[in-house]
Amino acid sequence: MNNFLKKSRHLFADNILGFFFIAVVLFWIKTYIGYRIEFNLGLENGLQQFLLFINPISSAILFFGLALLARGRKSFKWIIRLNLLMSLWLFFNIVYYRSFTDFITLPTLTQVQNAGDLGPSILELFKGHDVFYFLDTILLIVLYRFKDFKAEDFKVKRRTVGMVYLAGLAIFAINLGLAEKDRPQLLSRTFDRNYIVKYLGMFNYTVYDAVQNTKTYAQRATANSTDIAEVVNYTKATSAEPNPKYFGAAKGKNVIYLHLESMQNFLIDYKLNGEEVTPFLNSLAHDKSDFMHFDNFFHQVGQGKTADAEFMLENSLFGLPQGAAFTNRSQNTYQAAPAILGQQGYTSAVFHGNYKSFWNRDNMYKSLGFNQFFDANHYNMENKEEVLSYGLMDKPFFKESIPMLETLKQPFYTKFITVSHHFPYAMDQEKATIGKHTTGDASVDSYFQTARYADEALKEFFDYLKESGLYDNSVIVMYGDHYGISENHKEAMSKVLGEDVGAFENAQLQRVPLLIHVPGVEGGEMHQYGGQIDLLPTLLHLLGIESKDYVQFGSDLLSKDHNEVVPFRNGDFVTPEVTSIKGKYYDTKTGELVEENDAILNYKTRAETMLNLSDQVVNGDLLRFYTPNGFKPIDPADYDYTYDEEGSKEEKTDK
Repeated sequence: MNNFLKKSRHLFADNILGFFFIAVVLFWIKTYIGYRIEFNLGLENGLQQFLLFINPISSAILFFGLALLARGRKSFKWIIRLNLLMSLWLFFNIVYYRSFTDFITLPTLTQVQNAGDLGPSILELFKGHDVFYFLDTILLIVLYRFKDFKAEDFKVKRRTVGMVYLAGLAIFAINLGLAEKDRPQLLSRTFDRNYIVKYLGMFNYTVYDAVQNTKTYAQRATANSTDIAEVVNYTKATSAEPNPKYFGAAKGKNVIYLHLESMQNFLIDYKLNGEEVTPFLNSLAHDKSDFMHFDNFFHQVGQGKTADAEFMLENSLFGLPQGAAFTNRSQNTYQAAPAILGQQGYTSAVFHGNYKSFWNRDNMYKSLGFNQFFDANHYNMENKEEVLSYGLMDKPFFKESIPMLETLKQPFYTKFITVSHHFPYAMDQEKATIGKHTTGDASVDSYFQTARYADEALKEFFDYLKESGLYDNSVIVMYGDHYGISENHKEAMSKVLGEDVGAFENAQLQRVPLLIHVPGVEGGEMHQYGGQIDLLPTLLHLLGIESKDYVQFGSDLLSKDHNEVVPFRNGDFVTPEVTSIKGKYYDTKTGELVEENDAILNYKTRAETMLNLSDQVVNGDLLRFYTPNGFKPIDPADYDYTYDEEGSKEEKTDK
C-alpha cells in the first residue's frame, strides 16, 4: 500500500505531466461548479448542459499548457501562477455578475478607475463561500511544497507539448462544432455574452472578446466616408414624422432632465405595508393635466449602465456591446443634444454630486458639447453623513444645485444626475421614512427606503421649481436610467410582487419611469412602447426642431409613426405583441410562449439592424464623415471644466 501511495505521489505530484493533469481537473471541476452556482445561463436542453460541463477543459489545457514550455521547477511554479490568475479572473467575473448579471469585457477594464468610489458596493457582493474558488490553488501549492518533492532540471519534449495542445484544440473544436449545431453562427450573429459563455466557456469568451475588440479598433482605422451612407439612408427612411399636435409645443422652453438612479417603474403605486413607497412620483404619474406618463418605457443599457443611459439620451445611439462609449469612445465626433440646442441659443449644463472623472464624464461631455459641468468640486463634500460612495445624497444635491442653476442664461438645457438610490441601497435608518421590505434579501429590502428618500428629494426640488417660476417655463423629463434589482434576485422579487418572477416577468420589469411635463400641454397615460433611444427625437420635436437629418436610431414617442420595437443591448427585444428573450418568444400580454413567425422575424431583423448600424457608427466614428444641414461640428477643445480654488468656474466656450 505504501509503495502504491509513493508511486501515485510520484505520478501526480513529482511528475510535471501528473501535476498538470491535477491542475486541469481541479480547475475544470471548480469552474463548472462556479458556472452552475453563480451564473444564470439559461440552459435549455441536454446538449447545452453537456457543453457547459466540458467547455472549461479546453481552456485549462491550453492556458496551463504554456507552463510546460518552461524547464524543471519553473513548470510547476508557472502552473500554480496560471491557475491563480485564471482563478482570479473567474472570481472577478462572479463578483461582477452578482451585480450586473453580465461578464467582464476588456473595455470594462478601462472603467477600473471608478472602483475607488465603489468600496461598500463591492464588499456587499462578497460571499462566505468565495474561498472555494481558490482551494485548488492552495492544494497545488501544498503539493508543490511536499517535503519529499523532487524535480530534476528537465524540459518536457516539444512533441509532448504539441500533443497536449492538439488535445486541447481537439476538445475545443468538438465543443465549437456541437455549439454551432445547437446555435448556428454563434460567433457571428450574437449580441449576448451569455450565449458564448454557455456554449464555449468564460475563458474562451475572453479570447473571443479580445479578438472582437481588436477588430473594433481596426474598424475605426479603416472607416471612410462611404460607410456612413447606408446608415444615413436607413435613419432617414425610418424616421418618424412629428405629430403636429406636439411639434414645437415647447419651443424656446428650458429643458430639465432628472436622471433617476436605479428607479424601476414597478415602484409607481407600489405599497409596502399599505404605504406608498414613492407618493410624489405617484402623484405626477396620475396628474393627467400636467404630466405625460409613459408606462411602457424600457431602459436599454448594456455594460455602461448609467453612462449608457446618458449616451442614448444625448445621441439616440445605442451603447456599445462591450464596455461603455463614455470611456472607450469619448474622442468620437458626436451630434448630441447639447450641441444641437447650443446652436439654437441654449446654454447647457450637467449637475452631478460626484467627481468629473467618474465615467470619464469630463472628457465625454466636451465631445457632446456641454457648456458647463458642475461636479463634486462645486458641492460641499465635507459632511460625510451626506456623502455616499457614488456622491452627494439627493436632498443636499438639489439644494446646493439651485444657486448654480440660477446662474445659467435661459433658455437652458440641463441634466441632474441623482445617486442616493444606488446599489447597495445603504440608508441611515435615522433618515429613513419607510421601513424595509422583509424578503430576506438585504439589497432588495433596502431598495424601498432609498427609493422613498429619492422621491422626497424630488418633491423638494419641484417645490423650488414652482416657486421660482421655472416649472411654468420648462420641459421637465424624468427617466429611470436602468434596473435597480437584477435578475439574480428573482426569488426576492417574487415575494415583492406576489407572483413568480421568471424570464418573461423579469423582462417586463425592465420598464423604468418616464414622465414628461410640457407647459400648456395636457398630460395623461401614454401606453406606446419605447425606450431611452427615443428620448432625443421626442424632445427635439417638442422644441420644434426637425430630427430627420440627424443620425438617430430612436423615433419620436409622440409620433403616429413611432417604431414600437424596443431592442435591448443583448439582442433581445420587446414589442406590444411579442417579447424576445434568449431565442424564445412570449406573448407580451399573456406571457405564453409563441412560435416564431414572419412578423416576429421582421421585429428581430429590425432590432438587429438598429443595433448593428449604431455599432458601426460608434465603433467607426462615422459621424466625422457626415454633417447635417445647418449643424456646425463642435470642437471639444472649446470646453473647459477647470475649477479654481476660490470656487469659481473657469469656462471657455467658443461657439
